[in-house]
Amino acid sequence: MFKAIFTNSFGILFSRVLGFLRDLMTASALGANIYSDIFFIAFKLPNLFRRIFAEGAFAQAFMPAFARSKHKSVFSANIFFIFLSIILIISLLVNLLPSLATNAVAVGFDKKTIELAAPFVAINFWYLPLIFIVTFLSTLLQYKHHFATSAFSTALLNISLILALYFSENKSQSEIVYYLSFGVVIGGVMQLIAHAIAIYNLGLCKLFHGGFRYLRVKSKIIQHETKKFRSQFFPAVWGNSTAQVSGFLDTFFASFLVTGSISYLYYANRIFQLPLALFAIATSIALFPRIARFLNNSDEEKALAYMKKAFWFLAFLLTASTIMGYMLAHEMTKLLFERGAFTSNDTSTTTFVLQMYMIGLIPFGLQKLLLLWLYAKEMQMQAAKIATASLITYILFSASLILPMGAGGLALASTISGFVSFFLTIRAFGAKNFFDILLNKYAIYLIIGTIFLTILLTFLKDFLHAYI
Repeated sequence: MFKAIFTNSFGILFSRVLGFLRDLMTASALGANIYSDIFFIAFKLPNLFRRIFAEGAFAQAFMPAFARSKHKSVFSANIFFIFLSIILIISLLVNLLPSLATNAVAVGFDKKTIELAAPFVAINFWYLPLIFIVTFLSTLLQYKHHFATSAFSTALLNISLILALYFSENKSQSEIVYYLSFGVVIGGVMQLIAHAIAIYNLGLCKLFHGGFRYLRVKSKIIQHETKKFRSQFFPAVWGNSTAQVSGFLDTFFASFLVTGSISYLYYANRIFQLPLALFAIATSIALFPRIARFLNNSDEEKALAYMKKAFWFLAFLLTASTIMGYMLAHEMTKLLFERGAFTSNDTSTTTFVLQMYMIGLIPFGLQKLLLLWLYAKEMQMQAAKIATASLITYILFSASLILPMGAGGLALASTISGFVSFFLTIRAFGAKNFFDILLNKYAIYLIIGTIFLTILLTFLKDFLHAYI
């Protein structure tokens, strides 16, 4: 288990380091203004779907269905064909009506800004069909216990964007956004090539070839399997995508605030997402096949034993990350972004937004672990209900906090919704199961470690304040 976790974590860390390099170059080139807002808006929709698909949701819905299927080749080909067809149609519509799509994402933009952003939205949206294919191939690789390609592939997107920023140096801000937009698409192509090579090396090309070859002939015999997958897919994706949808709505609400608010949320969320992806997402991706297998074999005791190990592994890492992220938010933001067009005022606002996000790191991270249990037990509808309650909470608190707190209020609303989602997931997971995990000697170590780290960071913050 831990070997797979560390493979995922190292790949994600490598990708995120490049991502931070990309972000600091973006902040230096564009700052926090109308053009940075436009690019983040343009990239928001395809990036939303990337997170929904690539960070576990699709795999958690597809993998159990694929494992149960008696006609894996035809079943996988059928699902691939249906979803890719729908996504291509949506992509074509967005490119035909880019202004309408832009207006749907950023209602608060005026007509002139929407017209300015529309071409970039159209270009960026072609990343969506590419990343769906990548995610589909990634799920097949995970089924074969191959995690490295998917873990490292996001780095290719970041490399593409870094090169786009490098080649657009000294150009106008509008041209820089064009370079970045095409860089997104090229990054998607590079990710697709990497996964295609891995599929070929593992001998999975026969599965695709056979599936498409006999799809028309055998489509009827997989109708029941396909129907069952469809009934579970949308609740599964919805149940695992609350954080992503909340982030999408952050952009929607922030478009009504002062210029730069979308960028503040983006930069802060990038820092917040690092420990979430590095620890929680990497662990859940690696652990899910084992948990699903144990529960499928009615071996709940072994499944709980693995959950307990993963829970305390995450609890220590997420607690340390929360304390460090909250206390050193200003220092991290200044060090990463304050240069070029990114001012000290931008640093102050982004710091506040980051602190509001960091409060929710522990519930968001641990909930991802507990959700594995629900998906392995095919409780997708229960997960979807939890997601709906969480989203309603987010919308209500966003409406309440956006005026007094601005972009920071949107981040705090997301955090509150994370706590609601976490507690509802505990109830679905089972209070007895949860307290069996919680009542452990590690709880004392966690409390002592928290106190020690807080004192240490208090002194470190004073030291850093003199030099940063």
